[in-house]
Amino acid sequence: MSEKSTQGKRPLLVQALIVVGGLVVLMWGLELLDQLTLNSLDSFGIEPRQASDLPNILWAPLLHFGWAHLASNSIPFLVLGVVTYLSGPAKWVVTTVVSTIVSGLFAWLLAPVGAITAGASGVIFGYLTYLLVRGIFSRRIGQILLAVVVFAIYGSVLLGVFPTQVGVSWQAHLGGAVGGVLAAWLLHSRNRGRAGRKQQQTSY
Repeated sequence: MSEKSTQGKRPLLVQALIVVGGLVVLMWGLELLDQLTLNSLDSFGIEPRQASDLPNILWAPLLHFGWAHLASNSIPFLVLGVVTYLSGPAKWVVTTVVSTIVSGLFAWLLAPVGAITAGASGVIFGYLTYLLVRGIFSRRIGQILLAVVVFAIYGSVLLGVFPTQVGVSWQAHLGGAVGGVLAAWLLHSRNRGRAGRKQQQTSY
């Protein structure tokens, strides 16, 4: 890698740490506020099949049920979020938004009556599956190799899409995972198609 390209990467990494790290700081601030107000923010989670709770899909990933819940999500959200951001800010935004919405809809549609869903884990699953499958759509060796590394570190997390733990929203996990795959398809399958057409046009 040339010196010029290395210098170009540094600002993006710093930007990723500021943006994704800023969201983590916001989560901790909201949890502090929640604790000081006797868990008043918990009501802004997603209650299934309640039309009035549909807007909560947008901010439920920022809310958590206690410090332990938040702590368990903070590091994977930061790590996977930063790695996703290094694909480009626009791709990070699309992946975050799609994973948030699909995860929230799965929780809203499939969670048992009376449950309230909140937490960043659905978005974490979105980042994870995005990083794992984007190389399949783009056919880029570097992305495939990174997917192998990510899977080696976080692959076991995917078991969370199954209903194996009481009190854990496998519905949101599954929705987030689906959202990450959808985001990868939206962002990278078109690039592969354009590359294929370009190759056909320039071949003899």
